[in-house]
Amino acid sequence: MGAQPPTAGDWHAAWSSALDALEMDVAAAEAMISGDHRERELAPATPWSPPQNLGPLPLDLRPRADAILARQLEAAKAMAFAMTVNRRQAAMLARVESGSDGAPRPVYINCAA
Repeated sequence: MGAQPPTAGDWHAAWSSALDALEMDVAAAEAMISGDHRERELAPATPWSPPQNLGPLPLDLRPRADAILARQLEAAKAMAFAMTVNRRQAAMLARVESGSDGAPRPVYINCAA
């Protein structure tokens, strides 16, 4: 005997649960971007995969799904920007600390004594 098709209530609840999981992932990414991760330890994110047999998205959940997608895209942009800035800062710090840019490092002598 095959599985029963999901009822409208089951279908809506499954989609709502899937959107909850996506929303929590976006909130965690937003917290990392904003610096909240410095104040508390965040658990590593696990990749999200859609639950099986969801069926089409219920129309009343479309605005929520669109809002989550917009937040995901903004978080991805902010992360890319933060990574670029971080790489630049790390490269500059490496040059300052090691003097590996090839230029001789200045030496200061206090001759006022």
